[in-house]
Amino acid sequence: MHGVSPASRDLISVPSRRWFLQSGLSALGGLSLSQLMNLQAASGADTKSGSGKKSVILFWLSGGPSHIDMWDPKPDAPSEIRGPYATIPTKIPGVHFGEHLPLQASIADKLSIIRSVDCSSSNHTPITMQAGNPLARRTNDGKDGGGYPSMGSVAAKFRGANDTDLPPFVGLADSWSSDVWESGHMGSDFAPVKGNELKGRFAMPPGIEVKRLQDRDSIRRQLDQFGRSIDNDQTLSRSGRFTQQAYDLVLSGKVQKAFNTDDESAATKAAYGTESIAQKALLARRLVEAGVSFVLVSGAWGYFDHHGDNVRWKGIEKGLTPLLPRVDRTLYALVNDLETRGMLDDTLVLMMGEFGRSPVINKEAGRDHWTNVMSMVLAGGGLNHGQVIGSTDRRGGAIESNPVRPQDLAATTFRHLGIDLNSHWVNNQGRPIPIVAEGGRPIPELG
Repeated sequence: MHGVSPASRDLISVPSRRWFLQSGLSALGGLSLSQLMNLQAASGADTKSGSGKKSVILFWLSGGPSHIDMWDPKPDAPSEIRGPYATIPTKIPGVHFGEHLPLQASIADKLSIIRSVDCSSSNHTPITMQAGNPLARRTNDGKDGGGYPSMGSVAAKFRGANDTDLPPFVGLADSWSSDVWESGHMGSDFAPVKGNELKGRFAMPPGIEVKRLQDRDSIRRQLDQFGRSIDNDQTLSRSGRFTQQAYDLVLSGKVQKAFNTDDESAATKAAYGTESIAQKALLARRLVEAGVSFVLVSGAWGYFDHHGDNVRWKGIEKGLTPLLPRVDRTLYALVNDLETRGMLDDTLVLMMGEFGRSPVINKEAGRDHWTNVMSMVLAGGGLNHGQVIGSTDRRGGAIESNPVRPQDLAATTFRHLGIDLNSHWVNNQGRPIPIVAEGGRPIPELG
């Protein structure tokens, strides 16, 4: 990622230049006055807070989750298609999941399962689906993504954070380049903040006391007053404002508090569990509760890439079977937690990967990449849930009804965030680029 990199002695380091400015951290970072003004001009003033505390949590199932073994089982198909799992009923009459998703099945009335996601433009990267844009593709020529930004970066630019003391877009992923698509040509001002690196950066370092900061602040104000008395230079006033905001942020502890899960109840911690994706889900809830608008969660790089027992993540039975209970529990815990806290209608939860997996079990007991179709799950956002949208053929290999395209997913997400779907950004060539590509529209079944 590109952004401001303060000297090693500085208190904090935040990779998102735009949030760096908005929260006033540039002054603490030791920037010169000219650097500060240049960055302020570059950041623009595109953030719109919108109405309500709307947010998005996107779970990225890196590698390509097997739709047939999870949300679109084919119990009447031959065994080589059906796979090793039985099916179980859900809270939606007549709808079944794979047997290893019992908790999600029990709250299916709070979920929408899309079985007809068109991922034909996608590849083995997060680019297309996280961008919600079929024009954003892996090209293997050093120009992957074509400059198109992720949905999270669009949210950062056109909505901003719900609390300006927090970044608008945070990624919680161990493997960044493989699991997180960033801001493309929209610029690093709108790139996601690396949540794993941000934690702990806003605590008061050893030997630094509040009184010492306050004394430093007093000296700064005296110097600013002296400068203004000489030539009434407004830039000094602006620099002072940024510095004051930075001090206020450190002293308020908002970021540090959002990342501190220690004050969660034992019952809440137990509900989520100790797995990596679960811990990130709990942190994601805290972040949106505090004021972050868009959080991307990835458990591990490629852990849904179940080609067969001869590769790292094994095949379906040996690799997917132990993984499914973790994902099952995580979504169940988050949805219930958000609902209990009165946050579910304001928080859109998405769970998806880059594509599905092949209908036929291969000779290594796995399934291969399948870009024809995949399944995904949505919850919250005040949408109409308790339904299945779209269908696949009897083999689970092709869309049979109601295709949902990446741009439809983007339109649905942006509408939830209160972003005008006719908005556009300007690329490096000065061309206006629509945030919703190729005639995308909000998924009509969701209301």
